[in-house]
Amino acid sequence: MSKAPFSPTENQHEQDVQNLTDFVLFSQRSCILRLSPELTKGKISFPQFFLLAYLDEEECLSMSNIARMMGHSTAAATGMIDKLQELGHLKRYTAAADRRKIMVRITEQGRALVAQMRSNIATDLAQMMSREDSTTPVGSARRIISRRAAAARKNQA
Repeated sequence: MSKAPFSPTENQHEQDVQNLTDFVLFSQRSCILRLSPELTKGKISFPQFFLLAYLDEEECLSMSNIARMMGHSTAAATGMIDKLQELGHLKRYTAAADRRKIMVRITEQGRALVAQMRSNIATDLAQMMSREDSTTPVGSARRIISRRAAAARKNQA
């Protein structure tokens, strides 16, 4: 007979959400501080880096989709793309089906930059998680994840 899935109390759920929110804000701040010097070396802004990270997950994107995704006008997105192309991190192509449509794809150099930044973030998170106690945002997140994983294993048994 299958057991009911783990269902925390409403109060516990709200507390978990708050603790995970604290963790996200804490880790985001730490990671962005670590990214900043690396991005400054390459003369890349945070929005440009986030675009590269997104393109690293996609085959290619149209200029209009990039503008929409970034919340920019097409002209502003074009400026961002110009800079990244000038640095060798991405390339523009015309779409095969509609030559008026401009597509953007990340280059191997851009992928290498994203991989390096992801590695830096993973290292920072591992360091944060190894030194944090249970009263900090990281400790709270670890506790929540462990509790949910244990409950899921128990429900599968």
